[in-house]
Amino acid sequence: MARRLAAIMFTDLVGYTSLSQSDEQGALQLVQEQERLLRSILATHHGRKVKSTGDGLLLEFQNALEAVECGVELQRRVHEHTGLNEDPSFRIRVGIHLGDVQRRGADILGDSVNIAARIEPLAEPGGICLSEAVHAQVRNKVPYQMEALGPTLVKGVREPIQVYRIVLPWISAPAPEAPPASQRIAVLPLANISADPADEYFAAGLTEELISALSQIRGLRVIAHTSVNQYKSTTKTVSQIGSELGAGTILEGSVRRSERRIRVALQLIDAKSQEHLWATTYDRELSDVFHIQTEVAERTAEALRLKLLTPPEEVERARPTKDLTAYDYYLKAVYFGTRDGIENRNESFRWYEKATQRDPAFALAFAQWGCAVVRAGGWSLPGKEAYPKARELIERARELSPDLPEVHGSLGVLALKGNLDWATAEAELRQAISLQPSYAAAHFWLAVVLFTTGRFDPAIEEFRTTIQLDPENTDAWDWLAQTYLQNADPQSAVATAELQRDRDPTSAMNHGRLGMIYWMIGRREEAEKEFAATSELTKLPPNSFGRWAHATCAALFGQREEAQSCLSAIEEVPGTGYVSSWMRGLLYASLGQKEQALTLLEKDEREGDRLLWWYFWVPNLDFVRDDPRFQALLREAKLPLTVYHPSGAAPRTPV
Repeated sequence: MARRLAAIMFTDLVGYTSLSQSDEQGALQLVQEQERLLRSILATHHGRKVKSTGDGLLLEFQNALEAVECGVELQRRVHEHTGLNEDPSFRIRVGIHLGDVQRRGADILGDSVNIAARIEPLAEPGGICLSEAVHAQVRNKVPYQMEALGPTLVKGVREPIQVYRIVLPWISAPAPEAPPASQRIAVLPLANISADPADEYFAAGLTEELISALSQIRGLRVIAHTSVNQYKSTTKTVSQIGSELGAGTILEGSVRRSERRIRVALQLIDAKSQEHLWATTYDRELSDVFHIQTEVAERTAEALRLKLLTPPEEVERARPTKDLTAYDYYLKAVYFGTRDGIENRNESFRWYEKATQRDPAFALAFAQWGCAVVRAGGWSLPGKEAYPKARELIERARELSPDLPEVHGSLGVLALKGNLDWATAEAELRQAISLQPSYAAAHFWLAVVLFTTGRFDPAIEEFRTTIQLDPENTDAWDWLAQTYLQNADPQSAVATAELQRDRDPTSAMNHGRLGMIYWMIGRREEAEKEFAATSELTKLPPNSFGRWAHATCAALFGQREEAQSCLSAIEEVPGTGYVSSWMRGLLYASLGQKEQALTLLEKDEREGDRLLWWYFWVPNLDFVRDDPRFQALLREAKLPLTVYHPSGAAPRTPV
């Protein structure tokens, strides 16, 4: 088959699957209207309809400019049609790529076609997304503003690709421009080369603090520590790491600690060319460790030639404590806090306590400790125990340093989990982000607030930002997929969950998350196949989140004995640890035992865990959703009374 260069466009009707289930005739009319609008402009732009994809079209153009002009004209006409007919259900996404194709009859095949198909779901409803190849061809030839969305992983492509959106004047305000790749930096775990292996915590803690220091620089995006931890002792090249994280520069090095001195060797590397931008070694007294952080941040900024948005004197991060021993304890708390398990959590809390006892003015330690406690509430600690303790710690941090980003971030999470105060949570998290734009956790929790209050489009943007800053944040990937689903966009939900699974096919939780998405949109056979891959979760302790998630899915998929086995283990085996009422309640709901489910969910509210906001939309609760007792719980938590389901149920009503 002959190969040739072509511009490929995919279009897709937003929300078509759900609409076709509730109004088949109306959905068919939208498909016909899409084709009618395209027919009127396709020839003008020298385009060809290759085929219909059900609710969308595959189109081919002679060049990228013709494809972009046609895409903009199509969206303009859809916008005009929507306004004239007051039909908000008629929205289209457009994705365009340029590359080699092969012709087979009237059809076209090849990797370029597959890439175009993966770019289309990235567009916002009514929007257009382009590949780097298209952008390079048209950027100086069209009057439209184009914004980079940053390096993006797409299914079937091993390395991230740069994607752009066209800012159309009649849709939402432009998204913040993603920083150039050179301004996205990953700080790899510093290697501990001290004689004592027990100094590992010091290298890990210093890595975390360097990440925090660099995150203070406006205009610089720093990958979160949870995503770089996987590269400890890695054999991967800098180029591979940069590609996987979407980072243009890599900071790596080592730490040697000896009595009262420290040597830190660092080098900054261009991820693409693997060229060393600069390298340096710091030999300091341990009392100078704070100066090392500031100096590294400033020299990194200079090496990247950033145009800082703040004066140089404002870049320096205030020393968190003057007591080196307290700081040493804090680094140990951070080290254990990044590791899974109740034992590591308790060890982290112990070192936070020692750090704050040693220096009662250590605001950062109080804030981080408080945030860790509030996150544990309702999961591994009773909420009635966790939230008051967290409030005490965070308030102490605010008294000491009211402008610390971590203080506002912790206050936001506390307002969300402890008080169900969505407005305060949003305000505090936005303040944290304004103080530290690379604060991945604050972006994540802000996105959760936006999702919970029914603002799905901005929630999607915040989850995307979280993933850019912290690509290994599995919760962000999961919530992004669910947000697409609640936004009546099952295609993007499936694409996101499939991409998450493909990024780590060894993760049983990734298979389980995708299985749930498949189940919710009616693809039962595929759902059961993914669920089968979660069997290893049964090896976890009965009260672990993974084992519980497997059990709730088992109940939905008709494997009641397996779900009941987990429930029995939780309730009958002593010493399994804390298990919240909501976890047991949702298991009972999944098994169809209404009275036990409602009693436990009411107990969850009464005893203070109050985690209904985390899962109120799941299909496990559909059979109690209209019950007055459950509706009362939703009202108490200020949650929507209805949720959207792809089966055609009424969309949820935003708060």
